[in-house]
Amino acid sequence: MTRNLTLLLIVGVLVAFAGQAEARRLRAGDAVPFSHRPCSVLDGEPCTPSTCSVFDHGPCIPEIDYPIGQNLQVTVLSVPPEDQQDRYRKPDHDLDTLGDLLATLRSCWSPPAAESARAGMQMSVMFSFNTAGTPIAPPRVTFVSKDAPQDTRDTYLKAINASLHSCLPLKLTKGLGGAVAGRPIMIRYVDNRELEKQSGK
Repeated sequence: MTRNLTLLLIVGVLVAFAGQAEARRLRAGDAVPFSHRPCSVLDGEPCTPSTCSVFDHGPCIPEIDYPIGQNLQVTVLSVPPEDQQDRYRKPDHDLDTLGDLLATLRSCWSPPAAESARAGMQMSVMFSFNTAGTPIAPPRVTFVSKDAPQDTRDTYLKAINASLHSCLPLKLTKGLGGAVAGRPIMIRYVDNRELEKQSGK
């Protein structure tokens, strides 16, 4: 009986060490939301505690229970499809729902002029609003098309900042303002215009 118990303890310790080693490998290359690095409560450094068991194959982070059960991520096209026109129309009332907010953010977008634009250019930014409907800090670039030259990146970031500024302050209702305040918002801008025809090339 004692021998069996000892063997079980040894197996448990080996599995735990194997799980931690696998977790460390995953940490090294995985993209973790909002730059929080997950870890075990046994790690001796600041990090986001993992909710996984030592028998799992890697760390995991619990989903935060926001008042609105959707991620604040939106793709904005320079030329929206015909069947999505309503999603790019700014509401004529105070923003009360997540759909109102996303529609407003889409309607604000004004891409760069064709002569300084790049076909297929994509840029993603992340920022947060306060309860008054203004950004807490300037948008931070999180993704940009590969091989896009620096002047093109600067042009699109300037257009993004100007577009967002033109819609401020957002008129949020008290309920929506409390729900989205401080919550990261990710917008991916995609320039899908036929730029060669527009610029006369």
